[in-house]
Amino acid sequence: MVDARGLSCPVPVKMTLDELKSDPKEVKVLVDAMVCVENISRLADSRGYSFEYKETDEGDYRITLKK
Repeated sequence: MVDARGLSCPVPVKMTLDELKSDPKEVKVLVDAMVCVENISRLADSRGYSFEYKETDEGDYRITLKK
């Protein structure tokens, strides 16, 4: 799990990209800003991963990328 809460883009995107380098089947990312959700969505699309997210009760966003 990539925990990128409290970090501004492009840091969460770079952290997610580092996780994708090993070509995993699934990556989970936790962020706290919608702009990060949008940017990671574009990253997922460019790397051939499906993308979904849910807002948590705490106001964070739990992102799942799947191949």
